Amino acid sequence: MSKDTFREKTVIVTGASSGIGRALALLLADEGAWLALAARNAQRLDSLAGECQQRGGKAIAIPTDVADEARCKTLIQHTQETYGRIDMMVNNAGMDVVSKLEDLADLHLFKQVIEVNFYGTVYCTYYALPFLKETSGRIVNVSSLGGMLAIPFNTSYVASKFAVIGFSDSLRMELAEAGVSVTVICPYWVVTEFHERYLDKDGRPKGPSGRAIYTEKMMTADQCARIVLRAARRRKRQVVMRPGTASIWLKLIFPELVDRLTISKFLRPAVKRLYSESQRE
Repeated sequence: MSKDTFREKTVIVTGASSGIGRALALLLADEGAWLALAARNAQRLDSLAGECQQRGGKAIAIPTDVADEARCKTLIQHTQETYGRIDMMVNNAGMDVVSKLEDLADLHLFKQVIEVNFYGTVYCTYYALPFLKETSGRIVNVSSLGGMLAIPFNTSYVASKFAVIGFSDSLRMELAEAGVSVTVICPYWVVTEFHERYLDKDGRPKGPSGRAIYTEKMMTADQCARIVLRAARRRKRQVVMRPGTASIWLKLIFPELVDRLTISKFLRPAVKRLYSESQRE
């Protein structure tokens, strides 16, 4: 399909200040898109907006906490008032709390993850819908491989990402006649700042050592963003990134085996890398 799909099309990207969202914004700017960039970090958003403008796109920075419904409504209204249309809504903002459920002092942090990852998607989508229907637009919801294959110590994150997939599947059917597509993206681990920012049971961010969880074989934010953009361009239903597809089929046949493999081949090596990095600090 044409690489001009998004030229002079208005695209809202949440979680745009870093990682996949930032990479996606830059790629869209290269195509001449009109961007509304949303995240909590106003300084980073302003810098990114400048980069996008230099690369040939239009861009406005709209500091937004997607857990706040009123701020999401303002994001959509501001975008519509600025550009006069909305063609794509990318719900990418996310956070995580890594802890056993029983180790949380209360459910405040659990609810915070649900509010950002799930309700943030719902709020932005709800207020953007009338404008997306006018343009036969696109909705892109960034879930996770963790939204299809659960891992321990991430109960709130996994629950929120499973919810995003269910929400997207139901909404897709509702919007079929309106011509609005709903694409769900399920990445594996992508090398970003995400694991530096995840919170422990006390609400403290992991910090720079969180990057030890990544390996050289893992996907970069730019690589992931290119996959996201290609899927959005083609209005694909869902993209599950490797090794997701094989694991999902295996889970249907041997669910207990997948549980054991998740812990032995996925979780324990990652924890070991994090522990080794923490020991060096």
